[in-house]
Amino acid sequence: MHPKIMQCHLENIIVNYETYGQGRPLLLIPGWSMPAHTHASLMEPYLQERPGWQRIYVDPPGHGRTPGANWISDLDQMLDLLTAFVDRVLTGKHFALHGTSLGAYLARGILYRRRDLIDGLSMLVPVITPTDSKRDRPSLTVLVEEAGVMDSLSAEEREWMGLIVVRSRSYLEQMRAWPELAEEEQGDYEYLQAIRENPGAYCCSFDVDALDEPFSKPALIITGRQDSSVGFKDAWRLLENYPRATYVVFDRAGHFMEEKESLIGPLFNEWLDRVEEATPTA
Repeated sequence: MHPKIMQCHLENIIVNYETYGQGRPLLLIPGWSMPAHTHASLMEPYLQERPGWQRIYVDPPGHGRTPGANWISDLDQMLDLLTAFVDRVLTGKHFALHGTSLGAYLARGILYRRRDLIDGLSMLVPVITPTDSKRDRPSLTVLVEEAGVMDSLSAEEREWMGLIVVRSRSYLEQMRAWPELAEEEQGDYEYLQAIRENPGAYCCSFDVDALDEPFSKPALIITGRQDSSVGFKDAWRLLENYPRATYVVFDRAGHFMEEKESLIGPLFNEWLDRVEEATPTA
């Protein structure tokens, strides 16, 4: 299924996004620097055969087709923009919400502000604490390295595979099969890096997890036991906020959820089943 390339005109910026399918809205917030098109390549295999949902993949500022903006210089302002995007594109509709990595942190910020409209929350390898030094995470441990798999890699591939805990040929081929991005889809790395390297900018000024009351709609939290980027223990401490959450920690999985597609898909669809059951449409 080919996406519809869409634009949301907000004050002083045009936010680009892609949509797939028709039906109930499902808004998906990408990981830091991940273009919407790449995020769709990650998530759509779980959703292509599921009717009744319109998937909305957004490019925040500096991501994909949406340019960086000098007046958006921290995560507070980025969250403000995403909230304005929700208000403009969804116009008061109820929706389900998913966030990957840093996108899960921003998704919880959206939930903090618009919880009455959100029918369910899903998080994949979620950032709980943006400040690196405050994260409870394991050191990088390579569990599998097939003979010869690290030979003849490009510099970019070697850098990428250096973060992987399951270095198999199947995962390398999967990585190489990801779609090439056009130049206009690659985002603004320097703009994003300036925010990422500033501890005062790479966090919200309020606690996105300080909810007035627990979020009682269906939730899903998927983590990796060997995730040396964000870890898994911090997410466990959020469970009191989500009394209807399924929490999963996969062994043999780092931040990129190596070779876990066949397990993530059923979990994600079971979460959507629970969302549909809890908030049926007319």
